[in-house]
Amino acid sequence: MDYGDKLFWISVLIQRRYAQICAEHDLTSSQATLLCAVKDESKRMAYLATSLGMSKNALSQLVDRTERRGLVSRAGSEQDRRVTMLGVTPAGKVLAEAVYAEITKRLPDIAGNLGPDDQRDFERIATTLVDTADLSP
Repeated sequence: MDYGDKLFWISVLIQRRYAQICAEHDLTSSQATLLCAVKDESKRMAYLATSLGMSKNALSQLVDRTERRGLVSRAGSEQDRRVTMLGVTPAGKVLAEAVYAEITKRLPDIAGNLGPDDQRDFERIATTLVDTADLSP
């Protein structure tokens, strides 16, 4: 297995664990990602589509499903009425915080078979990757 294969399988491990956590909260991975993206502040729909790597149409459909569950709500922007903002409802905030807490607690378990030194190295490398990545949309 080459380096690319190993990175692929790391992503599978992470996605599988993430999906398990989401399912335990009766959410799809996409719904949980959306909730976590807006849990602290409302965001423009266009920004969310770009940052989540979704088409505007796909995001709208995801928002429709999540909105029907009473977890998010759309509102017009006070600065520009052409802009639609998305935020969490009180129920969505509670759920987003619970999912986020589980994610931060349980995702590190993927490195559970490593020794303490390797776990610290893995954390350091993951931190460096995220800190130096361009995560802007």
